[in-house]
Amino acid sequence: MSEQLYGRNAVREAIRAGRRTMHRLVISNGVQETGVIAEIVKMAELAGMTIQRVERQLLDKQLRDANHQGVMLDTGEYPYVELDECLALATERGEPPLLLLLDHLQDPQNIGTLLRTAEVVGVHGVALPGRRAAEITPAVVNASSGATEHLKIVLVTNLSQTIATLQKQGVWVVGLEDDEQAQDLDSADLNLPLALVVGAEGPGLARLVRERCDFLVRLPMAGQIASLNASVAGSIALYNAWRQRGKQ
Repeated sequence: MSEQLYGRNAVREAIRAGRRTMHRLVISNGVQETGVIAEIVKMAELAGMTIQRVERQLLDKQLRDANHQGVMLDTGEYPYVELDECLALATERGEPPLLLLLDHLQDPQNIGTLLRTAEVVGVHGVALPGRRAAEITPAVVNASSGATEHLKIVLVTNLSQTIATLQKQGVWVVGLEDDEQAQDLDSADLNLPLALVVGAEGPGLARLVRERCDFLVRLPMAGQIASLNASVAGSIALYNAWRQRGKQ
């Protein structure tokens, strides 16, 4: 099966990462081939990729009016990895593991934003449940500005079992939850082998997942709004963990 990635940053990072099978690059007629577009075309040429130039309406129709910015990359499916590969990357870098676990998030924009933050702070791997959650679709790739293409991402059958597996490997699993039993993020010790669990907006963490966590953290808030959305809260927590670890 093939996927159609779209958006300038998403397409550029997919080609840069070189982890997918790439079939052809499609450019909309009338797009100025300067800046990022020129960079994309040059990389595609160096990779020996077929380059097609078509009318914008054809891209609009094929991508169902997504914000494609005049570029599409026809590629193979997303290259998921196994959990062991994420832990091996931490060992290779000489760092304690820093992982992100997403508990049934469904909004591509939220997932994309979290993955972009994860890539920026050097997360070694991300785990997603394979059911009732958004996988790494072209919409998620675009929302992440192509960060997905540089991350190791695992599809897991059961997130609770994955947590147990990580704990056996010496990883502390910390749930982000607005709960009275949770520690304030500012006072929590996150300078340890860590997997941060972020739940879906509304329901938060599933009961079994929450019970499996070693401890919970929450973001202190002073305003009138009940909570931050999942991507903002998760990004703040990831940055806090990165800062505590000395920005490795």
